[in-house]
Amino acid sequence: MVERVSATPEALAMIAKLNDMHGPLLFHQSGGCCDGSAPMCYPRGEFRVGAQDVYLGEIGGQPFYMGAAQFDYWQHTHLIIDVVPGRGSGFSLEAPEGVRFLTRSRVYTDGESEALEKLGPPPTGVERPAAA
Repeated sequence: MVERVSATPEALAMIAKLNDMHGPLLFHQSGGCCDGSAPMCYPRGEFRVGAQDVYLGEIGGQPFYMGAAQFDYWQHTHLIIDVVPGRGSGFSLEAPEGVRFLTRSRVYTDGESEALEKLGPPPTGVERPAAA
């Protein structure tokens, strides 16, 4: 099965640490400028997803959503979530750790694109809400 999102080993380690510190998490990448286009990590119960959010899968056992408008730009790429030194948004849970999540990507192969097309569009946050 083709995944829309995955994470590097370093990002998975940070996700596990944040999960231990804060409980269940949720990732969301909205678009916009500056930090808005970076993946943001929140305590799961503190961010509501809806019809304008697209569920892309899980990383480290945590759901990952993207704003629908942003997904229009990224839909042909596999997202790879990484973590790098530096400060991102003060609202994302990794910021106090001196790191920030970063999205890397690669274009799907023809076979992956065909498989995703057969699956149809990914569910929205209404169809696949984040369980608390």
